[in-house]
Amino acid sequence: MNLRAIQYQKNSEILKKYLPGQSVALIAEWIVTYDFKLKIKKERSTRLGDYTSPRNGSNHLITVNHNLNKFAFLITLVHEVAHLVTYIEYKNKVNPHGIEWKKNFQQLMQPFLSTDIFPVEVFSALRRYIHNPAASSCSDVHLLRTLKLHDERTDTVFLEYLPLNTLFLYNGSRIFQKGELIRKRFKCREISSGAVYLFNPLVEVEVFEPANERPV
Repeated sequence: MNLRAIQYQKNSEILKKYLPGQSVALIAEWIVTYDFKLKIKKERSTRLGDYTSPRNGSNHLITVNHNLNKFAFLITLVHEVAHLVTYIEYKNKVNPHGIEWKKNFQQLMQPFLSTDIFPVEVFSALRRYIHNPAASSCSDVHLLRTLKLHDERTDTVFLEYLPLNTLFLYNGSRIFQKGELIRKRFKCREISSGAVYLFNPLVEVEVFEPANERPV
């Protein structure tokens, strides 16, 4: 077995944990073909994944959050590979999420647009999203909601689903009280500081259930 085949086999074994089964072979091939390093990162609240172009002789680098479900992981990874391909073609001469990136993302997603890979509801939402892909799949409310149906975690909920004045945990430690909707964001007060923050309705939070009397 040559080095390329060994690397392909190694990549495939790792990817099986994070991707839908029928997508593994092509993604493993991409890692070898495009010569990029894939790092699985701990959860980041500000991004699902990112791409870094080669520097000082290093490989292309793509990172993806470890806690994404398999369908969200695949979409995020293809999103970042589209950045890689766009960089190879244009370097830094085009808009990061301009028409060049959109075209590459659409083309790279084509082999995966199948109900053999995605559940029907995700497939439908993805097909609609791909007509005009945005900087992040999170910006497409319908696709994000559909993907979240397949998350394994049950201790979190979208902020928009909580009743007014509910106390919730953000990032596992900071306690807030949900306030009114101001345009497209909820006005929430941090209990410890009294400071007011605006939250995206689709931010994931945990309901806070204190053992004693509720803070006011």
